[in-house]
Amino acid sequence: MSEVFFQGPFGRLEGRFFESENPKAPFVLVLPPNPIQGGTMNNKVTYATFQAFVNLGFSALRINYQGVGRSQGRMDGSGAGELLDAIAALDWLQSHDIDSNKCWIAGYSFGAWIAAQVLMRRPEIQGFVFITPPTNLYDFSFLSPCPSSGVIVQGSADTVVDEKTVAYLADQLDCTENINIDYRLLDGVDHFYTNALKPLHDSIVAAIPDLKLKKVKRGKKFAKAIIPNDDF
Repeated sequence: MSEVFFQGPFGRLEGRFFESENPKAPFVLVLPPNPIQGGTMNNKVTYATFQAFVNLGFSALRINYQGVGRSQGRMDGSGAGELLDAIAALDWLQSHDIDSNKCWIAGYSFGAWIAAQVLMRRPEIQGFVFITPPTNLYDFSFLSPCPSSGVIVQGSADTVVDEKTVAYLADQLDCTENINIDYRLLDGVDHFYTNALKPLHDSIVAAIPDLKLKKVKRGKKFAKAIIPNDDF
């Protein structure tokens, strides 16, 4: 995994990039939660999601939004600046992985809302993972019709995001013709996936091949992730 910097809308953006040994491997952009609430690319849920894609054979990029860490610019938190950051990151990822046309996007909480907006703007995205999308805090109605199949993961003990609204979103998206939504409800898990990062990681690893999209072949050097199990 390498530290990378690339041009964003208001200066350079900081990221961490894992490049698969397979030049035709799919690639994914993983987005962290709201920077105003302390969200960074090193958030443990974001890292567990990133590592799940790495273990599936993807090339993967996670980023700090503008004004966070060593990313330049002023911290936003409204979603407008973060959306521009995500689009710039996806552009960089696509220019870097020019041998692959299999593109995914993922995000946790606020990052899932940003990922959903990118999904609707970029038709080349073939799949998504939303971790605890904040459906009772932000409008997700623009995801109709849903353009890609994907995975939604939610904890049953979440007191920040209403699980019923997430289940409703999953059901509505799954009604789209030729779209498959795999909704994974983790029993007893809170919003921050306290002591549940490995179950989150394992749910993503299990769910993505089950979508019956083009499966990712694991290389000979595949190794299980070591996922920290402490709090956010």
